Amino acid sequence: MEVFYSLRHILTEWEYHTVDLMPKIILAITVFFLFFVLGRLFKEIGMRTNLKVLKRHPDFIKIFGSCLYFFFLLSGTYLSLRILGLEKLFTQALAGAGIVGIIAGFALKDIASNAFSGLLLFFEKPFEKNDWVQIDGHYGVVQKVGWLTTTLKSVTGQDIFISNQLTYSSTFINYSNQNTRRVIFQGVIDKDTPPENVKDLITKSITQHKNFVVASNIDFYVMSLNSDGGFSVESRFWLQFTTEEMFLETISDIIQTLRKSIVDEKISLLELKWISDEADVTSAGS
Repeated sequence: MEVFYSLRHILTEWEYHTVDLMPKIILAITVFFLFFVLGRLFKEIGMRTNLKVLKRHPDFIKIFGSCLYFFFLLSGTYLSLRILGLEKLFTQALAGAGIVGIIAGFALKDIASNAFSGLLLFFEKPFEKNDWVQIDGHYGVVQKVGWLTTTLKSVTGQDIFISNQLTYSSTFINYSNQNTRRVIFQGVIDKDTPPENVKDLITKSITQHKNFVVASNIDFYVMSLNSDGGFSVESRFWLQFTTEEMFLETISDIIQTLRKSIVDEKISLLELKWISDEADVTSAGS
């Protein structure tokens, strides 16, 4: 009988507590639902409001909207727990999350570094999709600039994934941001060929091409005197282009034009080559 009375007492207290807490539970659920709806509403308003201001940063608009949403969600959670008298549970959970966050920070510091570098790349935008770049010795066209990695498509068609931390800490070159590029030709001429004749020939072949930057100069230098009496020469000039394919086609056309002129003028140009700065040396070695 004593057990029966004890059980009855417990059930009676549970009933009283349930009746007492029921209004608070309903109010807490109502408050949480209200803040949930407000979070969704302000997220949409924030994204639409900033869309006109930050057209160049659509990803940032999503982040801004998500921050508004989680702010209202956390606020609703805290107020709901406070109505139920469980706000200490919330603060203890935040404290525990802080400790876990510190541990996770040490474990995931490389990922965090890549994400922060991705954020810097996102705001500064040193290169964008379809730009031809060289990052840490890797040359290719940008396919995607993500939060953790930047993806390039190499000349041979392979996908190259480079961590954003490495991208930001190493040297990179953007060949597309100005749509102009300086070209360096090096050649060797016979001892019986006057260098000024080669200079005139190169100047004529380059200036008649449509992609030559007219406002620039064509530099011509005699770099060395070879043991057989010949000369090593170098010419530098600027070309304009919109795509990498267009740039390479221009180089090819100029070389073929030079070859035809050399044959027609009977000039002895023993060697001619384009000196590219598209190195293939990475931080991991050559």
